[in-house]
Amino acid sequence: MPTPAPRRVRATAAAMDLLRRLRAAHGPLMLHQSGGCCDGSAPMCYPAGEFVIGDRDVLLGMLDLRLRTGERPATDPPPEDIAQVWISGPQFTAWQHTQLVLDMVPGRGSGFSLESPEGFRFLSRGRVFEPAELAALNDIDVITGADFERGERPAPATEPQVVAEAVDACPVPGR
Repeated sequence: MPTPAPRRVRATAAAMDLLRRLRAAHGPLMLHQSGGCCDGSAPMCYPAGEFVIGDRDVLLGMLDLRLRTGERPATDPPPEDIAQVWISGPQFTAWQHTQLVLDMVPGRGSGFSLESPEGFRFLSRGRVFEPAELAALNDIDVITGADFERGERPAPATEPQVVAEAVDACPVPGR
């Protein structure tokens, strides 16, 4: 039996809790994995539509803010319960072999990300896909900003979206 395609993005329970608090305060959200410069390489959270997605940006996934650890959606989420996660095209090319795990840690981030005044910051963790997972992902079209504008959306993934802790998605070797 072929390996099912994994999610390109997952989130910890703590990150999802923070996203739900931010959504309550600011409305629907989106995230963009920053590529460096002034923001470092932090995932940046904005009100939905406030960050301009380029035609070549890649949609890593859509986080369903209704979900808790290990849950799978029973129904499609309403738009206000989705946080799209994007990355620039060139950065995706460099990271396409890696699953991004959105986490949250204490501290103040920089830049214009919505969580900055909350005393926490989002942090990207990564897990290298297994060869069979990469092969399964090769069978799925990447959705760019241009594709999304034309109405393309990702197919549902089978693995749970929310993990209790980052180590549940990114095991540390030797532990």
